[in-house]
Amino acid sequence: MSDKVAALTFIEDLEYRGLIYQLTDREGLLEKLQNERVKLYSGFDPTADSLHIGHLLPVLCLRRFQLAGHLPIALVGGGTGLIGDPSGRSTERSLNTSDTVAQWTERLKEQLSSFLDFETDVNPAVMASNYDWLAPLDVITFLRDIGKNFTVNYMLAKDSVNSRMESGISFTEFSYMILQSYDFFKLNKDFGCSLQIGGSDQWGNITAGLDLIGKMGGTKSFGFTMPLVTKSDGKKFGKSESGAVWLDRNKTSAYQFYQFWLNTDDNDVIKFLKYFTFLTREQIEELEAELRERPEQRAAQRTLAREVTGLVHGQEAVVSAEKISQALFSGDVKLLSESELVEALDGVPSVLLEDGEPLPLLDFVIAAGAAPSKRQAKQDIESGAVYINGERLKEAELAVSSDYRLHGKYVVLRRGKKNYFLVQYR
Repeated sequence: MSDKVAALTFIEDLEYRGLIYQLTDREGLLEKLQNERVKLYSGFDPTADSLHIGHLLPVLCLRRFQLAGHLPIALVGGGTGLIGDPSGRSTERSLNTSDTVAQWTERLKEQLSSFLDFETDVNPAVMASNYDWLAPLDVITFLRDIGKNFTVNYMLAKDSVNSRMESGISFTEFSYMILQSYDFFKLNKDFGCSLQIGGSDQWGNITAGLDLIGKMGGTKSFGFTMPLVTKSDGKKFGKSESGAVWLDRNKTSAYQFYQFWLNTDDNDVIKFLKYFTFLTREQIEELEAELRERPEQRAAQRTLAREVTGLVHGQEAVVSAEKISQALFSGDVKLLSESELVEALDGVPSVLLEDGEPLPLLDFVIAAGAAPSKRQAKQDIESGAVYINGERLKEAELAVSSDYRLHGKYVVLRRGKKNYFLVQYR
């Protein structure tokens, strides 16, 4: 395949997936992609100690470019993270300490390293932090050499600033656009970077960077944004019942992560397969047909959950998540390892009991918090609604002895089909 055909095919694949929302110059970028390995970047401000799934679209887009032979730069905002991006926000961000931002910067670098190849000899990715060039700037140089290229009228016309005029915006956040523009200029000048990608809320910042590059004598550059990821039910993407869905498994377990994708609505799943997986068009179209013909099988959702969980946490996490899912579906949790058991029941009601004489099942149900009264507990037991470690027990006086403990200290009580309770002994 010629470079020209490969570049066109690559752009067309991005367009098929719906990943290009705004693009400054399609033909110019296509020509550049046909003639050279393009250096591109996307920025990630350390506003927490982990990336979340809202960051996945630009991260995976950088990966797509690298797989196509280009050279991605992952820019962590060690400097801009101290300022705060007003884009997409109605209020000021809380400022974090420099030590906190430095720690979060290192954590984000670790996470980005799992998606991009920094070791390949052919087209290695580059990791950078804008703290390296923003911190040495003195205020006079900043105002004279950089700030003079921006008029207040120009900045007020950008959505990220204009949308905040009614509620108010500090000079600190007002200056963010200039700092991000300077990032693009520095990467263009020092790294030969000619393309910036980002979410649709970054369009104003990206085009401001292109204008600055032009005014300061940089090389021809481009920018494109990816769409804001939305859900058909109007709920915010990237949120679960327990909060944000993080890429750090200590904040969102691999099982919870898998479940988030598995629970994708039929109206969203094909779009998300295009956005977040590397499946071919043919594979996605097969899943789309399967969804139309046999939606109850949820093949598209299962594929989405496997693919994205594998990308973020690895194939072992996929196997474990599916094992946990099957155990909870059947109610038989005895085959789960201790770590899988804890992960499966993270967030369910739990109690810690002192080791002692075995409790009768009736009292055990009360102690676990699974029934509000002995009368209700007895009724549940006699009706067959109470399970211990997946086994239905119907005798209220049966002693829940140490024989029922999993891994020597856990007992899993289920009331009905889905109400789980975890009892741990010490």
